[in-house]
Amino acid sequence: MVIFLKKYKSKIALMVFICVLFCTVSCLLDFKTLEKQKMPGLEKKSVFMAAENTVAKNTDKAVNEPKLHAVSAALYDADDETFIYGRNMRDSMANASTTKLLTCIVALEKADINDMVTVSQNAASQPEVKLGLVAGNSYNMKDLLYGMMLESFNDCAYAIAEHVGGSTEGFAKLMNEKANEIGCLGTYFITPNGLDAENDISFHHSTAGDLCVIMSYCAWKSPKSTQFLEITQTMKYTFETKEGQMVFSNHNRLLTETDYCISGKTGFTTKAGYCYVAAVEKDGRRMCLSLLGCGWPNNKNYKWADAKSLVEYAVSDAAGDSYCDAACVTAQQTGDTQNTINLKYIENNKKNKKICKNFLKNFTINIGNFF
Repeated sequence: MVIFLKKYKSKIALMVFICVLFCTVSCLLDFKTLEKQKMPGLEKKSVFMAAENTVAKNTDKAVNEPKLHAVSAALYDADDETFIYGRNMRDSMANASTTKLLTCIVALEKADINDMVTVSQNAASQPEVKLGLVAGNSYNMKDLLYGMMLESFNDCAYAIAEHVGGSTEGFAKLMNEKANEIGCLGTYFITPNGLDAENDISFHHSTAGDLCVIMSYCAWKSPKSTQFLEITQTMKYTFETKEGQMVFSNHNRLLTETDYCISGKTGFTTKAGYCYVAAVEKDGRRMCLSLLGCGWPNNKNYKWADAKSLVEYAVSDAAGDSYCDAACVTAQQTGDTQNTINLKYIENNKKNKKICKNFLKNFTINIGNFF
């Protein structure tokens, strides 16, 4: 360094030397990251797995991770399409009435909210929790949607599904097509209400990661997001039927207990445990969170504590390093979520490598000419 300064006696020369050193170190780090992405097996890992590993491998940050009750959980930045946090977030699990998020948005996109829906015996005979729809009677689609999303009525979900899809099987097909379209390859729905079910293909399930993406689509990205939010943000809804006046109450406590929750859906079955999915807006960021297997009776309130912990974690310094690009979840549909490829992350590193190479090449030529 002393020889260098004596030779050129210039502050410009020192600045040039520092720039070259900094660029060289940066490029070496990018090359190392890219080579890791090319290692056998790593290119086959799910982006969801990568998100979980990001959290797990940072031992310093792990100390500050949210203390959750949920078996599976995810926290998703809807704007950047990145996962901030994940716990078993790609595991296939029963997800109970959080299914109704997709039921609602598919119905809004495929049918008119003012349609009249005639109730079948199949819909009327659905188990509790239900409104008590009468077979043969007709109801307004809008009223049924409010009943499904605010009170989680199972008969409302079936009546909607049969009206929109022609049958529950037809509607399930529409739901699964929509899930695949928005990148949720770990989701397979059989029922419109989320009650546990199984067929020759699989069981009714989703993943914590997929449910965040579904919630993001419902709240902000669907052409019917405005109607969806209007329904799910309503605290009380009243309408008249032949049986008398009906009053629905919203069971999403985070709407009133916080100033950042803008939508959400709870759920419970014996298999799924307590579940919760929510959309939040805090500190200028739009995020989604999901909780599966978040306690069983008598732990109904675990989900509220877990949800608040996730949001607090999201805006903390501890979450700063945990982002994982999830924009290419649907890059290659293989039927196995572990085989989705994080192409965008690899491609960005390739671009960085090329930029660094060109920069160093041009810089070397220019600096040679300069001296």
